[in-house]
Order: sequence, then C-alpha cells, then structure tokens
Amino acid sequence: MTAFESSSLLPFFAPASIAVLGASDDPSRIGGRPIDYLRRGGYAGRVWPINPNRATVQGLPAKASILELDEAVDLAVIALPAALLPHALTECGRRGVKACVIFSAGFAEAGAEGQALQAEMLSIAREFGMRLVGPNCLGIFSTSSKLYVTFTSTFEQGMPLPGSLSVVSQSGAFGSHLYHLARKRRLGLNHWVTTGNECDIEVAEVLRWLARDESTRTILLQVEGVRDGALFVEGLELARQARKPVIVMKSGRSPVGAAAVTSHTAALAGEAQVHEAVFRQFGACTARTAEELVDVAYAAEIGEFPRGKRLGLVTISGGVGAIMADTAEDKGLDVAPMPPSAQQDIKRRLPFAAAGNPVDFTAQAFNDMGLISESLDIMLEQGGYDSILAYLTSIPGVPKVAEALRAALARVRDAHPARPLVLSMLVPDAIVAAYEAGGFPVFEDPSRAVGAIAALAEIQAAFDREADHDAEGIETIKLPKSHLGESQARELLSAAGVPVIAADLVHDAQAAATSARRFGVPVAMKVDSPDVMHKTEIGGVVLNVESPEEAVPAYELLHRRFAKARPEGRWNGVLVSPMMEGGLEVILGVKRDPVFGPVVMLGLGGIFAELLKDVTFRRAPFGEAEARRMIAELRAAPVLRGVRGSQAWDIDALANCLARFSRLAASLGEEIESLEVNPFLLLPEGEGGMALDALIVPSGEEGSART
Repeated sequence: MTAFESSSLLPFFAPASIAVLGASDDPSRIGGRPIDYLRRGGYAGRVWPINPNRATVQGLPAKASILELDEAVDLAVIALPAALLPHALTECGRRGVKACVIFSAGFAEAGAEGQALQAEMLSIAREFGMRLVGPNCLGIFSTSSKLYVTFTSTFEQGMPLPGSLSVVSQSGAFGSHLYHLARKRRLGLNHWVTTGNECDIEVAEVLRWLARDESTRTILLQVEGVRDGALFVEGLELARQARKPVIVMKSGRSPVGAAAVTSHTAALAGEAQVHEAVFRQFGACTARTAEELVDVAYAAEIGEFPRGKRLGLVTISGGVGAIMADTAEDKGLDVAPMPPSAQQDIKRRLPFAAAGNPVDFTAQAFNDMGLISESLDIMLEQGGYDSILAYLTSIPGVPKVAEALRAALARVRDAHPARPLVLSMLVPDAIVAAYEAGGFPVFEDPSRAVGAIAALAEIQAAFDREADHDAEGIETIKLPKSHLGESQARELLSAAGVPVIAADLVHDAQAAATSARRFGVPVAMKVDSPDVMHKTEIGGVVLNVESPEEAVPAYELLHRRFAKARPEGRWNGVLVSPMMEGGLEVILGVKRDPVFGPVVMLGLGGIFAELLKDVTFRRAPFGEAEARRMIAELRAAPVLRGVRGSQAWDIDALANCLARFSRLAASLGEEIESLEVNPFLLLPEGEGGMALDALIVPSGEEGSART
C-alpha cells in the first residue's frame, strides 16, 4: 500500500473548511447547489466560494482564486470545465488543500484525450499529497458533520435523515436513486459517496474506511467494476469482523469474453458471477435490484438477525401463506411444519386455525390478542423457528385493534429478542413508523419480506464464521517460460496433495505393453506433448485397451496421428493409465481473474456445467469449510449427497481436494491463465477421488499440458 492509499479519508467527511471552485450564485446550478445545501443543512465550518467574476456568492464573500485565502482548506469542491482542472488542482495543492471532490466531466469516460487529462490531474494530486473523489461524480454527503457537497436534485424532495447506513455508488445517478428509496423507507443515512471515474479513490478504499468507521453500522454498495480486488476483499473482511452488514449490487452481468478453446473454466466464468461469488465468500450479501438493496439494508438497520434458516409463517390468508412458503423455499429457507404437539396446542387456543406452517390464524384470532401472542410463543418455543413473518394485511390499521395488536406483538418480541418478528401489512405511514420504532421491520409485499429475512440469515451466518486462515503461508511457484510438459503438470497436482490417477509415460510400443500388464487391463492411452492442448482433437486418446498385446498397435496409432497433426511438434511419448469405471465426474478449474486473481471453479461434469451452467466460484486460497459451502451452492448438490436413496459420493474428499487445489492456484498466481481438472472422478462415500485429466495454460502461452 502506498502512503496515499493508506491515508485517512476523514477530510472528505469532516472538513473544517470548504472551498467551492466554480461557485455559482444560482442555487439550481451545479456550482451553486453545494453552497445552498451546506447552508440549508447547517454545516458549521467555513465555506469559501471561488469565483473571479463575483464579489459575493449566495450571500457569502467570494474570492477570485483559492490562493487569495489566508488559510489552508481541508476540502475543495470543483465544478469547472475539464480543461481548467490541472491549473485549479495546482492552485489547490499550493493552498494546502487535503481533499478534492470533482464534479467535472470530460475525462477518461470521454476518450483518449480525456484519459490523458485525468492522468495529469492525478499526477498533480500526488505531487501535493491531495486525495481525489471523481472526476465525473455526483459528490458526497455526511449527515454526522452536516456536510452536503453534491449537486443531486434529489435533495429538493427532502434533505437526508441522519442515521447509521452508509452508501457508496460508482454511479452518481443510481446513488441518488438509492438515497431517494432509502429516504422513502425512513432510513437514516450517515455517509453517501459517489466515486465516478475513480482516478484516485475507488469504491474499495471507501469500503475499507467505512468498515472502520464507528458511526457506520450498515454498508450499501453499487459496483460497476472493482479495480483493486485485494483491497476490496480486505474491506469486506474488516466489515465482517466488525459485524457490519455489507449489501452489494454488481451491475453489468455480461460474461467476460474468454476464449472457449482455452478451457471450460474460462468459458463458464462471467465477470459478474465471479464478483458475486467473491462477495459471498467474504460475507457480503448480494442483491439484483435497487429495491432488494434497500429492503435488506432496511431490515438490517431495524431488526435482529436470525441465527438460522428456519422460518415460521403466520397469515390470515391461506393463499398468501402459500405464496410466502413458495418464496421461502426459493430463497433456501426452511419452512418445516411445527411438531404435532405444538399444532395441537395452537388448535386448542384457536380451533379454526391451520396450525402447520404457515399458521393461518384467520380473522377470529383478533378477537383476543392474548391468543395471538400465545400462539406466536408456541411457534418460537416449540417450533424452534429462527424468525417469524406475519402477514396481517390492513388489520393493524383498524383503530379498534391497532394498539392492542401492537402490544401483543411487542410482548412476543420482548420475550424472544434474538429472533426477528417481521410484519407484512398495508397501513398508514404513521403506524408503520410506530412498529419500526419498536423494532419490527414492516413490508407491504410479503415476498420481499421473505427475501430480506433470507439475506439477514446469510449475513448472520457470515458473521459467525471463523476467519479463514488458509490464505497464510502460501509459497509462490514459478513455472518455466516454455510450454509445460506432462510430468510437470502431474508433479504440480501431486505436490499440492491433489490425488492423480497412476500413470506411466512410455516411449515405445513394448514399454506400453509392459505398462498395461503392470496396471492390469483395460487401460487408457493418451498422447503426451506440450504442443497438444486438446488431445481428442487429433485423435490422441485410445480408451479401453483390453490386453498388453493391443497396447502395441495403440501406441503406434497414437504416434502416427500425432506426426500427421503436429509434424513439427514435440513428442514426449504416450501416457498409460488404468481405466476407471463408475464414479461421478466433477470439474475443478482455476481462472486468473483480472481483478481478484486466481479464482477456483467447481461444477459437476456433463450437462450440469456445460449446458446448465451449474458452477460456483471462490477466490483462492480457501479452506475446507469454505469448500463445503461452495459444494452446497451447486444446484446439483443433492446428487452428491445421494438423493432419494441413490449413491452418496465422497464430499469430504472433494472438500479436501478443493482446498488443496485452491492453495495450488494461489501459489501459481499470475503464472497461469487457467488450470483445469476435467474430470475429477469422485468415488463413493469414504473412497476418495482422483484427477483423470488436467489442462494447464501458462500465463501468456497458448500451449498446455494435459494429464
């Protein structure tokens, strides 16, 4: 980390003085809004408008240049044409400015000329030790210091409510959208940052700062792309350790243009898919829509976090109960029915109720609020649910029942404080606010409520995880600059502890026969050459060789095919190995992601990976616990466990192999473009597994080795 990267961002959030370059007397203009908002918001520090054409700006004395000030300035806000930025930044640096927020556009987003101007601007900032947010950003605000240096028009609909939720968005317009949605949900904000072009400060650095900021409790991120993957991961891990929820949305879900010929892994790994996998790995909750982002942030700020996935459903409508149950199953929540004895207890109190799960109270329950609280107690105590979602439609807004119902629900919540009680209702805002003040998250849409509960359960599970220490003690492996040979590929896997099928590399036909006799037939025979990436493309594989005598012509056939397909290629010989019957084929892959480095892929073989895209990813390295979570994410995970009495496969061996494979990936680092074991043959439970075939593509090379 450089001194700039590790410096504090405090001048952006709590400056003692602010200069606005390009200040406008018109509060509706870009250079005028920050001054207007600072005055309206009650900012207590000094504000200096910089405008060579006016003596005053919005009633404040103006200066023609920032150099005319008699004191250093903590923060400069710049709303000038792009061409004026180098001169303006130089003057800011000479005046001792610590930080700059740059609204101006026309830089890297505008082409090569703008990119060069942006690089010049960063060079000037580095020279003077200034930090920059932007350019081409919508600014920042911080309610704790009443700092509002932004030109968003959303403030015209109301100034921010103070709170502990901090928002970081690379898109200024989307950041304003999130702010507006949060305000509509009565969510108080702490810090709000739009990073724009990120010529200096990027979203990862702001994340890391917020993870350490004591006034921030929840962090909401909109990410278009991450530049520094290691820094971003550090921020996520710091937030997880501080038990701060991070909810992140990655925009741009098109796949990376990886050449399918390189490996299946590269073809299957999309940019957004890898990003979201890394977010989950390090404890962040991912969202796909703005509403989902705000839903989870809202629930995290108001409610408790469930310590498991057992969800109890309460409804006054059987149809809505079914909808909630369907959504819960889609989200991976457990809506198991209550024990028979618990159902009987509820039926004795509410004879008309359906007492499984969902529990349908019917409208009769509202004649006696004590019955509602007693029934909820039964669900939590005997049903063992980690959270409750109650669909109450508009009944909580009926004056005759409103206060009594809220009191009954409050009694339940007080008796079970560690288990969230989430409500779905259609009532006036004042009633919603009263429930929120009592610690009840309230949703109009019950399905969105289910989604928020599922997200909170994931966040709590991430909080409870032990730190993964498998990233420690990784030694770098250097590969030769030339194409890899077969023996090197096998040595790499074996040395990493990844089991590889036994094999002999033979150099003549008689040696092939001897090897077949030693292993016992049938055997498989494959060409070994660093100049052949995909052996099947040249007919370089012969399977089910049934006798040592058949191995002789098989060897000669493989040699002829190689000589015809690669007349100038390097011939190492033929690899002879036992044929394996049975087992379940799994793909293990590594893709060197440009942001996060080596990323491990897991998928089942056949149509699961190729057609169904049933694959999952993790940033290397990781331990067995993370490997098990990775395995569980596959839609085909029940196949591994042995669904409906079918064969159960050795998941313990797979998790162990994945962890070792990830350490190898981390050791190789930038030495490879991709590494793939396809297939890894998983054997029945307790019998292990082994790599049958592997592809290694060195960094910058088109060659490979296949085992």
